[in-house]
Amino acid sequence: MGPDGAPGPAVPWRKVLWERQPFPDNYVDQRFLEELRRNEGIRQYRYWTVVKEAGFVGEQLSCVAIFITLWLYMEQGQLSPERLLWSSLICALLGYGLHQALTSQVQSGCEPRTRLADLQSATIFLSFTFGFSPVLKTLTESVSTDTVYAMSAMMLLAHLVSFPYAQPSPPGSLSLNAALFASVCLASRLPGALHTFAMLSCALLVFALWPCLLQRLREKAPSHFTGVCVGVCFAGVGGLGSQWPGGAVLLALALGSVTLLCPLLLVRLQRHKDNIQGPWDEAEIQEDLSHFLH
Repeated sequence: MGPDGAPGPAVPWRKVLWERQPFPDNYVDQRFLEELRRNEGIRQYRYWTVVKEAGFVGEQLSCVAIFITLWLYMEQGQLSPERLLWSSLICALLGYGLHQALTSQVQSGCEPRTRLADLQSATIFLSFTFGFSPVLKTLTESVSTDTVYAMSAMMLLAHLVSFPYAQPSPPGSLSLNAALFASVCLASRLPGALHTFAMLSCALLVFALWPCLLQRLREKAPSHFTGVCVGVCFAGVGGLGSQWPGGAVLLALALGSVTLLCPLLLVRLQRHKDNIQGPWDEAEIQEDLSHFLH
């Protein structure tokens, strides 16, 4: 039988384009679907594993809430800049010691960054920030408060969206710059230059240094990493609740959605995934062609 069902010579069909055959251009035989492959290379997820990885997202959201809570306390005069500076210094020293202890376990052959270089970087940043605090304090005087708050909210949202959750050490430049820009906007609405300096120093600690320590904990102490993420989430909800109970409820709902509901949806919808590969796909060159580039 021929391709159109009429009597004729049984000519075998070949999957070639350079040879003229008595078949339509769109003809395929029954062997076409024999090479069909479904869900090749699909990764299967476990719920609690996804919840653990999503904890980094919830933790970063809580860090933003903690930063906003500290700003609210300073803006209302309930937190002095001196107290915030001393607290930030103590937390920075403790975090630096823990990071050095964990780094010494990771790096064995390569030479780590020296403590003198770290001290020089911290001194340069603090000196420039302290010197420019009066300028930063008056940076947004000509801008309305509503506009400043709107810009800060947009930049904090950009920080959360662009944050490199898979490898947050060091934080991405876009994410860090957005967070520091929001910090400058909020700090410019505080009463004095010392308040601005304290707020920017706290922003560096929260948005730049803390993710590096948390990533080191995730690599070397996964069990402690989970506990720290849970603790930060509770601190964010509790701190925001002391200033804005409605915001704490919204934060709790967001954390529950991100860390519990979204992983459940991912695992449930994964079983319905139907990805097919076959002879209709584009050809993939498996041979190493790097020698042609030289």
